[in-house]
Formats: sequence, structure tokens, C-alpha cells
Amino acid sequence: MIDDLVSDVFGPGSAVTSRTRLPGGASRETWALDVIVPDGVRHELILRLGSPGTVPDTGIGSAGIGLAGEARLMRAAEAGGVPVPRVLAAGESYILMSRVDGETIPRRILRDDAFTDARPLLAAQCGEILAAIHRMPLVSLTPRTDLGIPAGAQSIEPDDPLRSWRDILDLTGSAHPVFELAFRRLSGCRPVSERVTVVHGDFRNGNLVIGPDGVRSVLDWELAHAGDPMEDLGWLCVKSWRFGSPLPVGGFGEYERLVQSYERASGYPVDRDALRWWETFGVLKWGIICVTQTLRHLEGGARSVELAAIGRRVCETEWDLLETLS
Repeated sequence: MIDDLVSDVFGPGSAVTSRTRLPGGASRETWALDVIVPDGVRHELILRLGSPGTVPDTGIGSAGIGLAGEARLMRAAEAGGVPVPRVLAAGESYILMSRVDGETIPRRILRDDAFTDARPLLAAQCGEILAAIHRMPLVSLTPRTDLGIPAGAQSIEPDDPLRSWRDILDLTGSAHPVFELAFRRLSGCRPVSERVTVVHGDFRNGNLVIGPDGVRSVLDWELAHAGDPMEDLGWLCVKSWRFGSPLPVGGFGEYERLVQSYERASGYPVDRDALRWWETFGVLKWGIICVTQTLRHLEGGARSVELAAIGRRVCETEWDLLETLS
């Protein structure tokens, strides 16, 4: 399949000279490719392929907006000034894109000397990038822009995130009293959403390509949706994405660096209590994702040591929730 796809994109005579399956990414299969075209030019690429494995009879584990939708969003993001890989070709089962030089492994980003100068910059850069994402037109989330419907006539209503993740947890059939407590507490102190924007849905350390100069690219748009922009800021601050660092924003920065940068770039104030609510919601959401990913392995949807290991993190999120709610 890879050779045929490369030939379709770059023409006959193009050759894949290197292909490496990359680790990580529980919901996608990712390959690094080197391609030589007939005139001798070398292209460094990333190919993402859909991964099988919804949990039988539930649909749990299905991949968000799909790869075609992800490609559409990445093109819109590039047009809006968000740093993303350039999409070269895409379909329902694949995205072929440019390979951005840099690091994505959080522990290296947070500890290696190569990123010593970059780390103090990252929280502010993330604020600026999130502001750009939240300026993207909502119609980027729908494929219906080619149907002759005026953009302003399209209504994109956000789902209720608590209800959506409540339903997903119920579908697992798993009992998690700490999650039940979190749902109850979050329902009782829910902030009012002031805006509806494009929400990346998985903007965090691990989905960013980092170089010595800072953030070079934003990856993994599969969970993008319409919603409250504070969801993205809160998700970036979830404890799991700090990877052992005491710094709350991705393990590399303080809240105020993120918030002040976002406020300057977006022109909107950040309610600190709302940010804290969305951070707590993010911990709950990650815990439920851990449950569903593990079920993909246990129920035979996609046998994977990585998916099985994620199941061990459910208790971590329960502990984090108890600490946050206390």
C-alpha cells in the first residue's frame, strides 16, 4: 500500500528508500518515510494510517473525526498560521504529510540539554498557538463546505462534554467510583461557556514537535471538535502531561505564562476558576480514555501491549482526581 500511495502522489518512478514504524500513538499507525523522486529530490515524510480496534458492540475506540477530517483541519490550521505539517495527500484511511524535524518524546523535551533554551519559551508559545487555533473558522470541522451551503448558514453545536464522556464511561460497563464522584462534583460547579471555537482536543506535551527554538508543529488533530476554548488550556495542564515535572503547564511552564500569552494573543480574558475546572475535567477524560483504550486490547479489537499498559494508568488518574477534588 505504501509504495502505491507514494507512486500516486509523486508519480511513477518514485521510490521509498526508508520506512520506519514509529512507536507510540495508541490510536494510529505512524510511519516515517524517505522518498526519492525521479529527478533525485528526497522527501522526508510521515504517513499516518487508521488503526483498527473499536470495542465490539460499543464503537468505543473509534478515531474521532477520521483521517480525512484531520487532514482538512490541518490545512485550515496552516492557513490560519498554526504550525502544522504540510498535508500532501489524504483519504479516509491515511494522511501523507511532511516530516517536521524535532522531538516529540516528552521526557527528552523536559530533560535533555538540547532543549534547555526552549523550555522557558514553551508555555507562552503554546498560549499564542492555542489562540490561533481558536480563531480557526468553525466550518473547518465540517466537510460540507463543498456543497454550496454558505458558511454562515452552517450551525455547529458543541456537544455537552460531561454528558458525552458520561455516556462513553457507561458504555464500558466498568465501575469507577472516583469517576462518579468527579462527574458529580464537576456538574455542581460548571463554569458558563463564553465562546464556542474549534478545540484541538489533544493539545499537550507529546503532541507537539519541539526544537531548540521551541514549538515547531502541532500534531494529532483527531479529537478536534467545537467547544469551549478553555478545554484546550485545561488539557495542557493535566498532571499526566507533566511527566513527573513540578511545572503545571506541560511540565515546562507556569500557569501565568500560558494565560498571559493566550490573553494577549486572543484578546479574551481567561477565567482562572474555569481553567481549573477544565483541568479537572481533563483528568477525568484521560482516565476514561485509559479505560476505553484498554478495552480495545482486552475485547480483541486491537491486541497491543501499549494499549494493555495504558490500563495501568487508570488508577493514576483516580488518584489525581482525588487530590484535585480534595
